Amino acid sequence: MAIFRRIATIVAVGTAILLTGGCGEKKESSAPATAPTPAAMPVFQGEARPFVASPDRPPLPPMTITDKDGNPVDMASFKGKALLINLWATWCAPCIREMPALDRLQADMGGDKFQVVAISVDRGGLNEVGPFFEKAGIKSLPIYLDQKMTSMKAFPLKEGLPLSILVDAEGREVGRLAGAAHWDGAEAKALIGWVMR
Repeated sequence: MAIFRRIATIVAVGTAILLTGGCGEKKESSAPATAPTPAAMPVFQGEARPFVASPDRPPLPPMTITDKDGNPVDMASFKGKALLINLWATWCAPCIREMPALDRLQADMGGDKFQVVAISVDRGGLNEVGPFFEKAGIKSLPIYLDQKMTSMKAFPLKEGLPLSILVDAEGREVGRLAGAAHWDGAEAKALIGWVMR
């Protein structure tokens, strides 16, 4: 019975993602950018879409995820650091393609002032994410899990996974990028440095 419930869940999630535009493979957005980028903010382009600034800088919604040991992690505990929150899954091809760049970004810039928080929405949790991290050689990113997919409710997906949300040290959303991106490149680092200033 458990296998049938898991298959039904995977089919339901996959259908929802496909109905909302796939899992980030769509090459152009049908929706225009919601806000112009502030003049001083560095421009950053993902593989298919640009980073879009959030004009009103909303606060990070209340949300709890778990670490690899199953301990709850309140997102408010990261306040004081700039964050790159990334919603991803092991079944999402662009997510898999992007993950090594996020790992390198964390290795290069992670510390007291910045952290990549890559949140897996895989229903299988650590059983799926742990082997993926090992096979892909992901060493710098901590494992964060959201098997209940509350992060997808906090950050509604309009264009599928992956979704990256850049947050300042006060816990306000600076902007977001739907789809895969080269987060370890110079343009991405310039954007993150601008947020950390």
